[in-house]
Order: sequence, then C-alpha cells, then structure tokens
Amino acid sequence: MRELRIEIAKRTDGGTVLRCTRPDGTVSWQLQRGSTGAFFPLHDLTHYAVETVLGVPNGFFGLVAQGWEIEDTTGKGPRGELPPDAIAVEQIVGFLDRERASNAEWSAADYATHLGIAGVSLSPSVRIALTDDALARIRAMRRELFSQWTLTPPGESLHLIFGQQ
Repeated sequence: MRELRIEIAKRTDGGTVLRCTRPDGTVSWQLQRGSTGAFFPLHDLTHYAVETVLGVPNGFFGLVAQGWEIEDTTGKGPRGELPPDAIAVEQIVGFLDRERASNAEWSAADYATHLGIAGVSLSPSVRIALTDDALARIRAMRRELFSQWTLTPPGESLHLIFGQQ
C-alpha cells in the first residue's frame, strides 16, 4: 500500500480540517465545524487505529490513498458503493464510538453479534480478523492518538502516515 499523509488541523474557531495527501501529491480534505468539529477527529483517529491494527487496505484511509475523495467514502458519490471491507470497518469504528460514549468495552464476540445485527459479515471475503487481542491493540493505539490530539493546541495539526510498511 502506498503511504497517505494525514493532517488533522485544530482550528482556533473550534473547527477541524482533515487533509489527506496521496503519494502523487493530490489532496482530499474536509472541514468540520461545531459539534462535528469535535466528533470527527476522534472518529477519524479511530479509523486510523482500526485500519492500521487490522491491516485493512480498503477502509476509509485506504480508499482515500487509492484516489477516492473523502466525500465519496459515503458510498453515495460517483465511485458508488463501498467495498465490503470499508463497510465492515465503518461499522467497527461506529461501535468503538458507541463504546467511547458509553464508557464500556465490548468483546470480540459482542462485536460479531452487533455486526451480524447490522447485516455485516466478517466472512473470508472481508479479510478482517477481529479478536479480543486486536481490539486491545486498537484501543491502546486509539488512546495514544486521542492523547496526541488533546495535546495539539488550537492553530496546530496532528500529522500521521497511513500505510507504512
């Protein structure tokens, strides 16, 4: 996978900007204001942790690295539907967001149940192995990323590289 440079800027007005620079120099970015400016950096950092730990090449950041625009990752843009991996990752990230909001941790078995209820299969074609160990590593990475984000002063940015080998 080619590396994607990620910058999450904390604006002085409370908004945030996610800027992704592909190896060819092209950029996709998104501005968030108000409550979405507070929510999305944590959601995006959760994506980073999930996709990095699980090694998913077709999650949100993987698709952006492949040339998708951020707004296309809704599955409603010109690129069409999301690949099954991206749908599964989005569900896992959403469940981790719910965990964070409720201050509870689910087991891998809980995730399998919730994914099944949501109609998402972790079949071999999806290529995601969500285990209790993987969840522990995701949560540890996410805690570190959240700490880095908290320490990022307004007017500054958090920089990450996705897809490092």
